[in-house]
Amino acid sequence: MTEVEATPRTGKRVLLAKPRGYCAGVDRAVQTVQEALKLYGAPIYVRKQIVHNRHVVQTLEAQGAVFVEENEEVPEGAIVIFSAHGVAPEVHEQAKARSLKAIDATCPLVTKVHQEAKRFAAEDYDILLIGHEGHEEVIGTSGEAPEHIQLIDGPEAADTITVRDPSKVVWLSQTTLSVDETLETVARLKKRLPLLQSPPSDDICYATSNRQHVVKQIAPECDVMIVVGSRNSSNSVRLVEVALDAGARAGHLVDFAHEIDDAWLADARTVGVTSGASVPEELVQEVLAHLAARGFADVEEVTTANERLTFSLPQELKRDMRAAAAARG
Repeated sequence: MTEVEATPRTGKRVLLAKPRGYCAGVDRAVQTVQEALKLYGAPIYVRKQIVHNRHVVQTLEAQGAVFVEENEEVPEGAIVIFSAHGVAPEVHEQAKARSLKAIDATCPLVTKVHQEAKRFAAEDYDILLIGHEGHEEVIGTSGEAPEHIQLIDGPEAADTITVRDPSKVVWLSQTTLSVDETLETVARLKKRLPLLQSPPSDDICYATSNRQHVVKQIAPECDVMIVVGSRNSSNSVRLVEVALDAGARAGHLVDFAHEIDDAWLADARTVGVTSGASVPEELVQEVLAHLAARGFADVEEVTTANERLTFSLPQELKRDMRAAAAARG
């Protein structure tokens, strides 16, 4: 019996995780679409979802953003914004071929992984990319050096990997993975490949790590962990998994407060609440109001890190914003 389990619980409470919600890369990407709409006017085309969140996408659509799957759906000569998850070089070439004005909202931390992939490929390394098959970020990174990159989707995939030269191999990762699972995958890779090199700096982004860390802190005390986020958001899905692995008795992913099933709360005394890195705070506040209406009015915020990182807007957008400001006098 743990100390937490031995402690008698009285009353209903919420443990609110901090950090939660928007990371610097998401904030930059959403601002990029908003500023582009102000500067150029609607419609502004966005390739893929700018970030993986239903509410954000719906809100931007209402403001005049048009989300498409591929550049071919964008009228020739129009403006297209590339999502925070990054794109392969061929996507930039396709945009040029259609005379599109491309604004790249790729998160700078994803761009860092792209640069690492290009550098190691130029040095003729085999690159083992840890990530989820089909995720947009993985597709974009793989496109930087497809002949050098092999995808490792989970620890089990590490057991069957083969490389050209075991002394010249490096691992990189998708930025939104489970920290613990990634470390497990790396450990299994190193059993097969003792000379495996690591990236110069951690590829899993600070925001993903921070959100997982605070969830680990509060999960053992939680009867239910509610993660606000969309199902196609890798970092949000990981938060539910991390909560369950860390001791939460149940975990659920919801986009909106009304998706919370009262049955989840029936026997609960402590509910944990957090949100993925692409979730606006207003959705979390709606969840807290929903819980308060059901007796969970005592909210304790648990803080494990303070995030101050910000990223500037894409250079091509900033340049046009400066020109517009100068023209106005």
